[in-house]
Amino acid sequence: MKPLSKPEPGPRAVRGPRRPDLAARVRARARTLRAHLDSREALADAIRQANASLDPGKVAGWLASEAAGWFSAACWGVIVHDADAKLVALADDGLTPTLRPGLWSIATWVVRNGVEFSSADLSADPRIETGSSGCGIGFPLIARGKTIGALIALDPSTSTAAPSLGPPLLLAVRGLLEPAAIALGNAIALQRVEAQSVTDDLTGLSNSRYLNSALRRETKRASRNGRPLSLLFLDLDGFKQVNDNHGHQAGSRTLAEAADVIRGCARETDVVARFGGDEFSLILPDTGLEGAVSVATRIRERLRTARFLTSDGLSIRLTASIGVATLPDVAASAEELLRAADTAMYKVKASGKDGIHIATAS
Repeated sequence: MKPLSKPEPGPRAVRGPRRPDLAARVRARARTLRAHLDSREALADAIRQANASLDPGKVAGWLASEAAGWFSAACWGVIVHDADAKLVALADDGLTPTLRPGLWSIATWVVRNGVEFSSADLSADPRIETGSSGCGIGFPLIARGKTIGALIALDPSTSTAAPSLGPPLLLAVRGLLEPAAIALGNAIALQRVEAQSVTDDLTGLSNSRYLNSALRRETKRASRNGRPLSLLFLDLDGFKQVNDNHGHQAGSRTLAEAADVIRGCARETDVVARFGGDEFSLILPDTGLEGAVSVATRIRERLRTARFLTSDGLSIRLTASIGVATLPDVAASAEELLRAADTAMYKVKASGKDGIHIATAS
């Protein structure tokens, strides 16, 4: 076998000048950035843009885009407390798996402490969790004296020094971030109120108000696109005995546990709602009769095998009576579909409970 010959060396790559690190880029932009942020026009534009939408994602997206023009960074991100008080990323630009640990570590630190953060080397910074790399800057988003989130700038390379804006520029940045944070806080608060108005407090499922509006919307969409739509209506058999034998608090906890079982049988695109009392309903978009019966069977079997209130030393068992109705097979409107599924469910109740009945055209 002829030995492989070594390849001829190619031309040497000519390296250009190394890009300044993040600290140097911040210094280079400091004077012009301060002049821009100190202008009345910049503040007026920030107030106008930040309040242009009541969607928290859009407000955060504008803020990340605005900050990207301050100085060049590989990644900008906006992290906030959501309606459930959990930190979530509302907007990010340039985020990579390598930068993700640093983004969350900086955001967590900034939100906890409510002050700015700057580090030349995240991997060696004791304030930051292990696994982070590069360098970064974090700005708290403070609305009415409360830190609701953080604006983060990240670079994958370390800097010779911690990026510093200096007191005058930092003051200007704070002045622009304040109205943005207030607008973002208002949008999140509105989202929380809207979520509460359509959410069942006990189970965390959608409530009947949302079910009705979602069913009308999905019915119109299904009719327009010629797609099937199914609705399940179910009632927990024997639930009254739980209240009678163990009290209403035990009954409430049982409902919450049963709701978790039902939720676990649905897809992300399905709407799972507590209709009222011990009645639940599921909207199944793009699902015909066969698929709907499959979901109903899964719910029935999982409820039958579940044991409720075991943490209280009990072992409560439940079954379900489930009605199934499909559009356009048995209904042409949201009201007809709900009535058909409800009627089918009561037929199960009348015939001995713990079963599934398929609605038929009248």
